[in-house]
Amino acid sequence: MELRQLRYAVQIATDKNFSRAAEALHIAQPSLSQQLAKLEDEIGTLLFRRSTNSVELTHAGEVFIERAQKILDMADQLKQEMEDISQMKKGKLVVGSLPITGSHVLPLVLPVFRQRYPDIEVVLMEDTSANLEVLTHQGKADISLLSLPIQDSALQFVPLIKEEICLAVSQEHALAAQPEYAKTTITSLRDEPFIVLKKGQGFRQISLDLCAANGFTPNIVFESSNIETVQSLVAAGMGIAFVPQMVARTQWKPFVPAYLTLAEQPTRTLGIGYRKGRYLSKAAEAFIASLREVLLRTSDEPPFTS
Repeated sequence: MELRQLRYAVQIATDKNFSRAAEALHIAQPSLSQQLAKLEDEIGTLLFRRSTNSVELTHAGEVFIERAQKILDMADQLKQEMEDISQMKKGKLVVGSLPITGSHVLPLVLPVFRQRYPDIEVVLMEDTSANLEVLTHQGKADISLLSLPIQDSALQFVPLIKEEICLAVSQEHALAAQPEYAKTTITSLRDEPFIVLKKGQGFRQISLDLCAANGFTPNIVFESSNIETVQSLVAAGMGIAFVPQMVARTQWKPFVPAYLTLAEQPTRTLGIGYRKGRYLSKAAEAFIASLREVLLRTSDEPPFTS
């Protein structure tokens, strides 16, 4: 039994299709089928049920794939440790990122990291908070840029910085005309129409929790998977929204909301998540250090110390 055969079986289980799996593995489909047949012959049982249109795991296949994923993950961690011993001269780091937050942070940190570690390949995986937690738990992402709260208790979270959450309203909204010293309270927003991110986005839960902590459930009139769309809808007068200070717009007229400081001055905590017990490579540690350094230079809030 070879590691490559385990990778082949896991890829087939992921894609549920031989053609797609062969394409992802960059091998010919007949070769993939031959290797799987060889593996099944060696272990003495079928791993997949084949039909014209689908490939499904057998019971033995489910057990095999679960174990194979753990073995491959351990092999990858061993490889990382050996690369660290060789003084990080080469290697790969898979970084998960929230799309919009990442678009503000990664262009600042990646040039710094690349200059210091030119031979470390950085692979980016952009996804929702919920999916990033899954990918990080599975070891498909070494580390991920996330915000609290973290739903998966198997993930370790390294806080990096707190940033203020502001209230976005349209320029014509009555709240936009109030003097700056008259801070808006979250409780006073009880009857306002809210625009929030869709389920699976971490900042959606933050918004709901802010309302719940102030005694009400928001009246949600629109949902979007993109915080930029949320801000455009707010600017168009369709509702109000909580927005992280980092992604608040300063341009792109006429779709610029008014941003108000809330009396409670709520914040969100940004940081790096990785699976508990998983080896954190020197490359990952160096990336986190670079990220902390960049945030120190660019943010009004001091980063958390390690």
